[in-house]
Amino acid sequence: MNRSRIALLLVVVLLVSGVLAGCVGPAVGTAGWHADQGYKLLEQGRYDEAIEEYTKAIELDPNLAEAYNNRAFAYNEKGQYDLGVADCNKAIGLDPNLAMAYVNRAWAYSSMGQYDLAIEDCNKAIELDPNLASAYNNRARAYNEKGQYDLAIADCNKAIELDPNLAEAYINRAVAYSSMGQYDLAIVDCTKAIELDPNLAKAYNNRAAAYLDKGQYDLAIADCNKAIELDPNLASAYYNRAAAYLNKGQYDLAIADCSKAIELDPNLASAYNNRAAAYLSKGQYDLAIADCNQAIELDPNYAMAYGNRAWAYKHQGKKAEAIADFEKFITLTDNPQWIEMARQQIEELSK
Repeated sequence: MNRSRIALLLVVVLLVSGVLAGCVGPAVGTAGWHADQGYKLLEQGRYDEAIEEYTKAIELDPNLAEAYNNRAFAYNEKGQYDLGVADCNKAIGLDPNLAMAYVNRAWAYSSMGQYDLAIEDCNKAIELDPNLASAYNNRARAYNEKGQYDLAIADCNKAIELDPNLAEAYINRAVAYSSMGQYDLAIVDCTKAIELDPNLAKAYNNRAAAYLDKGQYDLAIADCNKAIELDPNLASAYYNRAAAYLNKGQYDLAIADCSKAIELDPNLASAYNNRAAAYLSKGQYDLAIADCNQAIELDPNYAMAYGNRAWAYKHQGKKAEAIADFEKFITLTDNPQWIEMARQQIEELSK
């Protein structure tokens, strides 16, 4: 997928302590006490401190499966997916029936691009707990990444049936709808997610992407602005805003946003390609070619990068290079109009 539009439900196991009248919590300094402190820190988004607390809990009680699972959650939030998987493995080894550990491992696998493993883990979680909405939601994410949008929608529907307030399920369904060209349905789902969680940056960003696909660039920019306000490090929001600026002919703003997206995610090939398109529109062909080169290095099958580089070469009078890139472009795209355009360019350049 070209945009990073997908959210996950993050699953944490709360260690039970003192919930009944007359009960008291674990004694200070015990494994249970450190685990409780870790949970409180997770709720506050203080993941490094939570990891420290869960590590202390594990040192005191190495058989505390929930502590490994919750520490995996914190590692996943920090993008340390290998550590997340390792902790989930340990949790599952201690308690093979801990459904949430399979969900958290699935989240890590999806984030690492191992979608089949993610689906297997979600299947296991659902087998253990058929009412676990987050398992359906996370499986939907993996199906989206594999382009199996009907399956993703079915899983989101089930997740929403089980938990109508699960904002992330509406976001994942919106991703599937957008990918199928059903932008109005995507906008409805993103709007519902925002209603449920007004601070969910990805919901605004995904709605912006749908507005962008509908050609409603001002609405897309407004939603990107909100997404960036909520999460200044969301590279895809800068990318989407850049695409809107590019379509509005505001090339300098597009370049600035693409540059920010690249700063946040140096492997975002589409940001290099769109910056190249902006440079191309400004007549800065060397810069356009350099960005296309980078996009192609990151994604050797990126059709649009070859197309943009072909145009830059044509403007520079480099006919052989332009023809080669147009020919490559034809092999990588299945859009009949683009293929015809490229063939016409090749014919013109060959005269």
